[in-house]
Amino acid sequence: MLVLEIEDIKTLILKIGYKEFYLELIKTMEEDYSNWENFDKTPRVATHVDGGVIELMPVSNDKLYSFKYVNGHPKNPDQNKMTVMATGQLSVTETGEPLMFTEMTLLTAFRTAANSALAAKYLAKKDSSVLALIGTGAQSEFQYLAFSYIFDLKEVRYYDTDPKAMEKFAKNMAQYDIKITPCIDSADAVDGTDIITTCTADKRYQTVLTKDMLKKDVFINGIGGDCPGKTEIAKEIVESSTVVVEFLEQARIEGDIQQMSDDFTCTEIYEVIRGEKKLNVATHGTILFDSIGFALEDYSVLRLIYDLAKKNNVGKEMNLIPQLNDVKNLFSLL
Repeated sequence: MLVLEIEDIKTLILKIGYKEFYLELIKTMEEDYSNWENFDKTPRVATHVDGGVIELMPVSNDKLYSFKYVNGHPKNPDQNKMTVMATGQLSVTETGEPLMFTEMTLLTAFRTAANSALAAKYLAKKDSSVLALIGTGAQSEFQYLAFSYIFDLKEVRYYDTDPKAMEKFAKNMAQYDIKITPCIDSADAVDGTDIITTCTADKRYQTVLTKDMLKKDVFINGIGGDCPGKTEIAKEIVESSTVVVEFLEQARIEGDIQQMSDDFTCTEIYEVIRGEKKLNVATHGTILFDSIGFALEDYSVLRLIYDLAKKNNVGKEMNLIPQLNDVKNLFSLL
């Protein structure tokens, strides 16, 4: 069974390069979304605890089964622990044989940003050049990079309630040839922008973006609202925008559309990718991509990273599954 550690993922990414990896991941996601009906899909299984949530995210087709274990504990940084930590597994559907076990904290950041850029590729104005980030935590730099490979970005405007998070973002962004503008609040951050990403961590209903802040039609990439009782986008924006989600059954439970009635319906992103529905800010006004993270995105990054690891001879084969001459004689191992 192939096992990939943090250093293995770093080795692969550095060898391939950010741009090629993001573009290959976006292409892989497009392929998987295009085969939407071939997947066995279910909302993630969530265990809510004081101060956080622990989730299992499974999905499969007739070839591969994948799952991710991931948590979300917003107060973890107070204990010098990460808010989000994850691991994942890829297996053969026909036999159940595990192929790979891997870290997924880094990979979740990559796949989330790639999914954001993929949606924007179809939904945002093609000439979008100003990106706003509300929340500059662990996801922010990944978001910038993914969008920069799809759009000719000229400026990134950003705001976080934590000044240290803003300082961290500015330091990390210094290596890139892009104008970065620190802002005093969310309204300042979204002023004149074409694409807005909201990504905050608090596990509660909150409003970081209100309708009066929007002075023109924009693409809103809402990725922070991702569990029951946690939202970021004002209900008035949800009501007045064209809304697109990943998996409607899950989004009703965890997305910003949980503020709407139970019979609320909207477009799923696979319909846009397959060309069944043609939507764009240029023709439909403000579009909200109510993205909460769906297991298909993990499936895409897992199958891609497995292929890349095999091709580049990265990772370790570990003896986690018994190898027996007589497969019925498990006791012989002892």
